[in-house]
Parts: sequence; C-alpha cells; structure tokens
Amino acid sequence: MGKQKKLGIVYTAGSYLIWGILPIYWKWIDHVPAGEILAHRIIWSFVFMLVIVSFTRNGSRFIQACKHLLKDRKMLLSITLASILISVNWLTFIWAVNSDHVIQASLGYYINPLISILLGIIVLKEKSSTSQLIAFILAGAGVLYLTFSFGVFPWVSLILAFSFAFYGLLKKTVNINSMFGLTIETLIVSPIALIYLFTLTDNAFSAVPFFTSTNLVLIGAGIVTAVPLLLFGSGTKSIPLAMVGFLQYIAPTLMLISGVFLYNETFTSAHLIAFLFIWSALLIYMGSHYKRPVRKRHI
Repeated sequence: MGKQKKLGIVYTAGSYLIWGILPIYWKWIDHVPAGEILAHRIIWSFVFMLVIVSFTRNGSRFIQACKHLLKDRKMLLSITLASILISVNWLTFIWAVNSDHVIQASLGYYINPLISILLGIIVLKEKSSTSQLIAFILAGAGVLYLTFSFGVFPWVSLILAFSFAFYGLLKKTVNINSMFGLTIETLIVSPIALIYLFTLTDNAFSAVPFFTSTNLVLIGAGIVTAVPLLLFGSGTKSIPLAMVGFLQYIAPTLMLISGVFLYNETFTSAHLIAFLFIWSALLIYMGSHYKRPVRKRHI
C-alpha cells in the first residue's frame, strides 16, 4: 500500500472519528432550534475557512480557483449540489441529535456506506473482489434487519445516508483543492443562512455580541465542521470510494455508543444482531485490502 493511500486512510478515519463524537457537541445547544444552529454552522465555517486560506497565504490561489470555477459550468453545478447536499445532511443530523434520535442518526450512517459502495461500482466503475462482495452482502443484511425491526419508515436515516453518499461522490469527482472546495461550498450557502437569521429568527446575530457558553459553542461549530470536512476532502482523493464507505462505520459506532450509554436511548437485540453483521463485514472488507500477494517459488 502506497504512502499516499495510507495518508488517505488516516485522514478519512480521522474525519469519521470527529463526526462520531459530534452528537455530544450538538447536545450542548439542544435548546437552540436546528435551523438556527445550521445557519450559524454554515456562516462560522465560512469565516473559519477564510481565516485558514488567509493564514496559509493562499488568497490569490483561492481567487484563481473561484474564477476557474465560474468558467466551468459543470464543476460549478457539482460544487453547488455538494453544498446543498451537505447542508441538508447537517440540518437532518442536528435535528435528529437534539430530538433524541441519535440511534436513528447512527443507522443512517450505517446505511450510507452501502450507498457509497454502489455509487463507486455503478458511477466510478470501481472493481470489487469476491470477499468485498461478501462483506457488502453481510453489511446489507445487518442494515436491512435493523431497518425492518424498527417497524417504521426510517426517513431520518435515509436522508442522512443518501445526502452524504452523493456528497462523497461529488467530492470524489470534482477536481479542486479540498480547502478551496469547502470554502466555496460554505460561501455558496452562506447568503441563504444570513437571510434565514435576519428574517426567520428573533435573534439574528446571537453568536456575535455576547460571549455566553451557547454563543461560543455556535461559533465553535465552524471549527468542528470544517476540520473533519477538510480531512475527509483530502483523504477521499487517494482511496477508493468503497473504502471511504466502509471507514465510515467508525462514526455510527461511536454515535450508537453515545446514544445508548450517554443519552439512555434504547438498544435492542436487533441493534446487537445488526452490529455483529456490520462489523463482520468491515473486518472482511478491510482484510481483503491487507492480504499480501503470494510469492511464486522459482524452481
């Protein structure tokens, strides 16, 4: 395995570790409406990314990237769709966590890798080995079992799964620096967030003048949002989309643990069975990547 691929795995895994503990962060401000949290998350992420671009002295390169983007309609459309998809994902996730549906959010991110694998095979023509297909079937069985055991249509889980899977696909296909890409994504949706805060909330700039604990958490949302996305954007460039999907099991596992042990959400036998299926699939899939080729003996 090459150095670039190893770094890709480390960056991507790091992003999922951070995402896995984000429910704890959003619980600190569960008294704030999800829409307002999303608006602040978008705006402060954009501000934080501007600081990063300036600090790294990439201002002129960023402007050039924006000019190039305006000339390339296909890339502009792709990154606009990416910004919309990630905003939908953020809003759904914040609402789920602050409405005591952390396990449902976890289920969504268990389903997501399956969508990523299918997109990798269908759209990007990525190849899969026999062991990887077995892993896919096992994971699919676990997710289906868990989904049907709920007895209700898991719309929250499916929105989270599909929005992030297609976001990952777009990030994989858009050839732009991850730092610039995230800055542009948040730039595109920031005007909408500002309009929302000005017109649809009673406290449009609650995070600016008063440094209360709530306001500091809202401001910090920019950092906890941008850092994992930067890692994700960098990591996905050098590893297959299918591997990106399976590494994502880190995040929902951490969410599941926090939902059960920190927030006392119900963990049933169905969750346990699905958990065993999914982690068996993960072990098989990862094992297929680390098999050493058998050396032929010369007579």
